[in-house]
Amino acid sequence: MTAVKVCQLSELADGLPRQVEVDGQPVLVVQVGGELFAVSDTCSHADISLVGGEIEAGECAVECPKHGSLFSLRTGEALTMPATQPIEVFAVSVEDQEVVISHG
Repeated sequence: MTAVKVCQLSELADGLPRQVEVDGQPVLVVQVGGELFAVSDTCSHADISLVGGEIEAGECAVECPKHGSLFSLRTGEALTMPATQPIEVFAVSVEDQEVVISHG
């Protein structure tokens, strides 16, 4: 498994997603209530970036800005239509105040 440092923890405001790149793949990273999440930044239905969507803190989900599908930040599961396929979830941790995403 490969670990990639993507940003400083201080750069992540609670509930504001940020796009980072991990081996050429766009990844959405967000802090929700002090917990970090990293998921694919591409909607499985509309093939567009999820970074522009709202973070639903109560459901721990990101909303696709195009059609409103919700994706779980914990599991990647498509929670609402029109999306039916999940998005990829990445392991995320903090090392010396740097956000690290593991993949592969």
